[in-house]
Amino acid sequence: MTVFRIAFALPVIGLLSACGHGGVGPDKTQDRGTDKKHLSQLRAGIWVDPNGCDHWIIDDGVEGYLSQRLDKYGKPVCSGAAPPTVATGPFKDGSNISDPL
Repeated sequence: MTVFRIAFALPVIGLLSACGHGGVGPDKTQDRGTDKKHLSQLRAGIWVDPNGCDHWIIDDGVEGYLSQRLDKYGKPVCSGAAPPTVATGPFKDGSNISDPL
C-alpha cells in the first residue's frame, strides 16, 4: 500500500509544482527579435474595437502588434474609420514601406 501511495503522490506533487510560478506563461513583454525589419519600418492599419475606438495594428507575418490610438491628451481616438471589430489599412503589408500612410 505504501508503494501505491508514493507512486500516486509523486505525479500529483509534480503537477502541483508546475503551479508554483503563479500559472504565468512565457514572457510576452519582450520582442524575440525574429523579425526581419525593425518595427519603425512597418506599416500600420487601424482596427476598430467593439466600442468604436481605434487601435494601431501591424502584422508582419511573424508577430503582430496592437496599440490603442490616443490623441495628444491621452484620450482614445474613435474616428469611425471602419465598422466595429474591423481592421482597415495596409497592416498585413509589414514588409512593404513604399507607400506612406
